[in-house]
Amino acid sequence: MYDTAVESTYVWLGLAIVSAGIFGFALRVPTAPPPDARPVADTIDSVAASPHEATARHPLDARRIRLGAHRIGLRGPGGDAHASLAYGPVVPAAGGDGDRLERVLHGVPPERAFRSEATFARALGRSRTTDPFWRPAPETLLVRRVSWGETNATLVGA
Repeated sequence: MYDTAVESTYVWLGLAIVSAGIFGFALRVPTAPPPDARPVADTIDSVAASPHEATARHPLDARRIRLGAHRIGLRGPGGDAHASLAYGPVVPAAGGDGDRLERVLHGVPPERAFRSEATFARALGRSRTTDPFWRPAPETLLVRRVSWGETNATLVGA
């Protein structure tokens, strides 16, 4: 009459396992939302759609960024967020010709950074076709639309 029922041991053991599972799931839930990539893409699109040379800055709340010719990705503690660019292709100002493209991004006229319009166009083409990869995100993303003769580009970088 005062003996422990065999079933109660299994009930307590099952309850402990389920509780441990729920606790483990709760620890895996992100504590913050993923960064919002849409406003960043809107900023890039607003500069890219401009018929004139233009510049814009957008603060980032992400740890890493992945910038392609037609898409942007942001990674933060809450996960990843991606957005497509409506006015592409854009040119990431990093890579092989990144130093010269970064100078143009920061305000140096393309004719002072490159020897000729053809050299500028080749540098843009190489940077556009580079496979995107995750890199540390800057605090502020800089976007600049530039023109030199018949060559137009939207540069994006830090």
